[in-house]
Amino acid sequence: MNVWSAERIAAAAGARLLRGHAGGPSRVVIDSREVAPGDLFVGLGGLQQDGGLFTAQALAAGAWGVLVRPRFAHGVSGGAVLEHDDPLAALQSLAHAWRSELAAKVVGITGSAGKTSTKDILAALLAPHRRTVASPLNWNTEIGVPLAILGAPPDTEVLILELAMRGAGQIAELARIAQPEIGVIVNIGPAHLELLGSLEAIAAAKAELLAALPPGGTAIIPADEPLLDPHRPGESVAVVTFGPGGDVSVAAVSQEGVELDVFGRLRRLEPGFRSTHLLADLCAALAAAESLGVSPAGAVEVEIAPLRGERIVLAGGVTLINDCYNANPISTAAALAELAADPSAVRRIAVLGEMLELGRDAPAYHAALGEQATDARVLILVTVGSLAERAGETFLGGEHFHAQDAEEAAAILAPLLARGDLVLVKGSRAVGLERVARRLALTRAGA
Repeated sequence: MNVWSAERIAAAAGARLLRGHAGGPSRVVIDSREVAPGDLFVGLGGLQQDGGLFTAQALAAGAWGVLVRPRFAHGVSGGAVLEHDDPLAALQSLAHAWRSELAAKVVGITGSAGKTSTKDILAALLAPHRRTVASPLNWNTEIGVPLAILGAPPDTEVLILELAMRGAGQIAELARIAQPEIGVIVNIGPAHLELLGSLEAIAAAKAELLAALPPGGTAIIPADEPLLDPHRPGESVAVVTFGPGGDVSVAAVSQEGVELDVFGRLRRLEPGFRSTHLLADLCAALAAAESLGVSPAGAVEVEIAPLRGERIVLAGGVTLINDCYNANPISTAAALAELAADPSAVRRIAVLGEMLELGRDAPAYHAALGEQATDARVLILVTVGSLAERAGETFLGGEHFHAQDAEEAAAILAPLLARGDLVLVKGSRAVGLERVARRLALTRAGA
């Protein structure tokens, strides 16, 4: 952004420029505590307080300038001052303008589960071949996506954006800002079912990404997802499928690597994972890379985001699979399948928290977890939260314990662990199961 003047930034954001400043901002931030010299601070409205209250603090910290509501834009010194009645709308307009300035190809990724993993894998596939920028962590909302776009330097060749939604119309709005040429839908599942009401409605909401693709764009979708059939784009947009029976699929898995069928030709990759759900994400990412003219082969160095299946070796030979960033029926079933397939486990243990926003079918989805845990050969099941307790009613694999919260779950589990245990921790973000991992790490360290 430092190539744009204050006047150009104001015009792009639809803001009023009250005071200019030399040069342009090095980056855009919305948290006044993170302001560094050269930043543009955007003061967004919040549930508790307006970010504009920290205008003077941001400027004192050396901000290049501020973009805030009019009532915070006067009587402050230092740096550029821009005002707008709706700073979030201004941020989105600024991001839209910056994206139009970039020569980069933009890939938008959405889905009910695996968005972040697919983004991380695609970034790893592209990094040796293209100047690639991917949205950090979970910057996938109406705030995060604009910030991710604005963080892309002018020489970016590929910009990978994760797009999340909570309801109809939200993917369309993010796509309007991001203008993706390639759209990836990883899967369709019952995440946000409570808000949208049916899997068909979820598919329609995700498919807003496909409708936003321009002529000459590429839609990348699962080969085995009939819910997307009514939403396939017209002939002006290419459709590439992945997964079993698709254009890109897994042909064989071995210790040496993964053989993939890519449009009828075999390609070997050497990722640091073999789990089924990550291999599905690899197929989606490889399809996107091919659409960008990149044909990766050999080793793939992927750094999976924290709390998304990361393995932590605790004292005493216990291994924890920390997969508690979020959970829905698709991702939890995949995590249990990975637990079942791991040959290193002496005992398999699962700590399963509630899966939220599933609507009226939530009890049935949670009851199914008990059956899946049984099939995964889990010997100890700890459920957390009232809905998750339903899993214990159908669990036939061994001992079941129930906890009201994460702290109680950790207290129950800690004395039961033994060398060789493989422990899966999985639940919706609001359940806070990362506290189980922290508590177990501290307990085992002191054992």
